Amino acid sequence: MPRPSKGARLYRRKARYRGGNLVAHSVWIIKDGDRHIATGCIASASETKPPQKAEQALADYIAQKYQPERSRRDIDDIDCADVLSIYLTDIGEPGDQFEIEARIDRLNDYWGGKKLSAVNAQTCAAYVKHRGSKGGARRDLETFRAAINHHAKEGFHRGTVRVSLPPKGEARDQWLTRKEAAALVWQCWRYREKQTIHAGSSKGDPIRTDRRPLRHVARFILIGLYTGTRAGAIATASPYPELGHSYVDLERGIFYRRPIGKRATKKRQTPAPLPPRLLAHMRRWKDRKLISTCFVEFNGKPVASVKKGFKSAVDLAKLPGKITPHTLRHTAATWLMQRGVPIWEAAGFLGMSPEVLQDTYGHHHPDHLHGAAAAIGQKARYVSVVKSVVDLGTATDENKKPKEIWSEWQDSNLRPLRPERSEHLLTY
Repeated sequence: MPRPSKGARLYRRKARYRGGNLVAHSVWIIKDGDRHIATGCIASASETKPPQKAEQALADYIAQKYQPERSRRDIDDIDCADVLSIYLTDIGEPGDQFEIEARIDRLNDYWGGKKLSAVNAQTCAAYVKHRGSKGGARRDLETFRAAINHHAKEGFHRGTVRVSLPPKGEARDQWLTRKEAAALVWQCWRYREKQTIHAGSSKGDPIRTDRRPLRHVARFILIGLYTGTRAGAIATASPYPELGHSYVDLERGIFYRRPIGKRATKKRQTPAPLPPRLLAHMRRWKDRKLISTCFVEFNGKPVASVKKGFKSAVDLAKLPGKITPHTLRHTAATWLMQRGVPIWEAAGFLGMSPEVLQDTYGHHHPDHLHGAAAAIGQKARYVSVVKSVVDLGTATDENKKPKEIWSEWQDSNLRPLRPERSEHLLTY
């Protein structure tokens, strides 16, 4: 009877010698039955435990090897981790997984090991408390709900599972003035990195270098202010049409915000023309070889997020309130409303529904409720129809009562149309 498999594990393979000469170093490998998979980690003579890199290679191998069951089962038998894994595998797209992977990692840390039947209002409330942030917990649980709905749509579970979401927070209405935006860009452009002197009489003193570590954030801010585009599309914006990147056509002056190869979503990443000033900047960045692949790069490489650099810029500019990269989208929408751009046109430019633009930013429009404000202060121009008819009747027949005159007026003015009159109207 064969021995049961020990499963995938790390194994230290001994060094090999031939004729007294070293042929192969001692290395850590993944041993899975008869298979040997390299980890790329050399084992030193003093090591008794595998290094972290080897352990990570084993974890990646196990995760890749494991395939969650895709068959119709009861929710009491399905692990939440399997639901999340299937969702991540099925919806994966180029340039679309950075944010969702982080959410699924958080969800898996908490829900992994729990059965799908354990998902209810009480456990969802416990996750909100565990997460600490109601807004962040709501976004995580929305992803969890989407994963469960996808699992149900594929027919992989029996039973109903409802994810309870915390209340949606108040929409942020913070936006930047022109002066604040200029200060933010200026700080990013002129900031120089500081380093500490480590030797000599000036040891410990700070010194400014020639490195400009925030200039990529300045480009990000300009694109955000001029187009109101979401942070993810700005980060992947490229002057070249490449898979997984949003494309900026510098010849025609159009920003195709939805990354190439990505399906359309409710985020409305619609194409938009570039303002002339921004287009001139972007052409200059490319012509002077200030960028290579994307418009927002750090040390010659595209960045996935500018949150840290953006926060540093906000601190340097000493701007009040909680200002984030998404504030640039709020700012662009507010500026368009303040300049009286029609709702439908501004919504199309921003990639936003007219309803959201009206509800969230409409009060910034110069025409917002001005008609009502002007009308309420005007002198009333009310004319009584009854009094006019009575006065007219009194002038013609002093003996008739007002009620009789009103009845006669109704009979003569509100009677049904004659048949020949109706036919005449229908011909037009």
